[in-house]
Amino acid sequence: MKLSASDVEYVAELARLEVAASEKEKFTHQINDILLYIDKLNELDTTGVLPMSSAISVTNAFREDKIVESLGTQKAVANAPDARGEFFRVPKVID
Repeated sequence: MKLSASDVEYVAELARLEVAASEKEKFTHQINDILLYIDKLNELDTTGVLPMSSAISVTNAFREDKIVESLGTQKAVANAPDARGEFFRVPKVID
């Protein structure tokens, strides 16, 4: 094991977290499993592999910014179940 329960206690203290004894043991095992997996990944030969920020290649997915006419108040409230003037009327939620 790479970490001990005292290491987990120390990190919990730094994070100002209260950790029960059963949680300390659980977290110790979980963190050690993660660290062992990272060690296993570090054994791989990654020469020639370019760093990537996503599992799939993504290009700019943004649309072009165009100025268009807005919907307008009348059209916006036209299908509202309960409109009062240019506002949507909703049920009262605060007493």
